[in-house]
Amino acid sequence: MIPIRDTIPSRCFPLATLSLIAANVLVFIWHRSLSIAQQELVVYWLGLVPARYTNLLSANPSGWPMFGWWPFLTHMFLHANLPHLIGNMWSLWIFGDNVEDRMGGGRFLIFYLLGGLAAAAAQILMHPSARLPMVGASGAVAAVLGAYFLLFPRSQIIAFAPVLFYPLFFTVPAATYLLFWFLSQWWAGTLSQLMPARTGGIAWWAHIGGFLFGLFLHPLFMISRRRCRRLPEEFFWEEFWR
Repeated sequence: MIPIRDTIPSRCFPLATLSLIAANVLVFIWHRSLSIAQQELVVYWLGLVPARYTNLLSANPSGWPMFGWWPFLTHMFLHANLPHLIGNMWSLWIFGDNVEDRMGGGRFLIFYLLGGLAAAAAQILMHPSARLPMVGASGAVAAVLGAYFLLFPRSQIIAFAPVLFYPLFFTVPAATYLLFWFLSQWWAGTLSQLMPARTGGIAWWAHIGGFLFGLFLHPLFMISRRRCRRLPEEFFWEEFWR
């Protein structure tokens, strides 16, 4: 089930959301412009390796140097491949503008970054001995999903699912879609506890931690009232879906 769009238009220009998307895209282009050896080095230096912070004696069996606390921030802007980037940025585009509407750009940016930190902490807590780097914005995006779940439960999500190679389009309530997403992450995260620490793949517990952060802590970032001009009806993303 792949989301296409929601049914709540933006009231304000989503500057913070678009800026985050642009930053991730620019970092990806820079990263891919490097040689293969340099790309790997960047991932291990700027990606988040849990064992570096929980077991210093065995943190770098392959000779990778120790690094400070910057990976807690920089890992959010690195992506393993193009589908990884597109998936995260597409979800941020669909859900981020509405949450930004309710928080304002500055508070939304802080909320997003803190959500990414909470997501990283959850992944380290559940897989403290993992020696492979964690990269991607999915934990921070999950925080946005958690906030959206309570802020816009009556929104409708237009999605599609391939059925026997035929794209089936349908509409589902946002609360239903996001609850299904969260439960699927919880199930996969539980199964991941049975896997070896060095096993690669998806950081399920980062998704869970980010979602719970957004679910419970988003009220701290809300503003009582935000004044802004309604985006013009001819704005490109509304015209695209007419």
